[in-house]
Amino acid sequence: MAEKNQMFDEMMKAARSWLSQRNPEDIGEKAGVEYKDGTFYLMSLGVAVRVSYPDWEITPKLDPWHQLGILHYLHLADGTPLTGKPITFAQQKDGTVRGGGFDRKVEAAVRQLDLLALQGHCAALAGQEKESGADYCVELPVLPRYPVTLNYWAADEEFPASGRLLLDSSAEHYLTIEDSVMVGELLLERLLGK
Repeated sequence: MAEKNQMFDEMMKAARSWLSQRNPEDIGEKAGVEYKDGTFYLMSLGVAVRVSYPDWEITPKLDPWHQLGILHYLHLADGTPLTGKPITFAQQKDGTVRGGGFDRKVEAAVRQLDLLALQGHCAALAGQEKESGADYCVELPVLPRYPVTLNYWAADEEFPASGRLLLDSSAEHYLTIEDSVMVGELLLERLLGK
């Protein structure tokens, strides 16, 4: 376990080092994040987050992987506009294996969800309902320029409940496939009420 913690600590150290080489105003502009008086302000998974500069400390205290995802987002964001074109996690660049596995995990998990509970979890994540062909569709603002859309179809006499998490096709401009799946796992936990 100590080796795993050391690896994580090294990833955090590298993320902070990458960010420290960049102009904070440029980071804020490209990430769609407010930067003022040495602090970045953003919403992530329904939580108002502050990231201090230049030490890159995050408050409030979040899951360590969530913190790493935020730092990677700030580092990778290049200001690419959203396209409005939805893709699966598997359709991301280099996403066939990790993204495809995550897509299957989402499908299995969604079968267990109660629509009323799901709607409550989505509201807590600041989700915005959208029109679609699904029984329930909500856009979840995981990071400022990194929305994830949930399409949910309720069970009926012929089929079990099903659903999918979809990304905007611009996602690769904000997170790597590894980061994307990591953030997707955090989102899925919240949708399941964990």
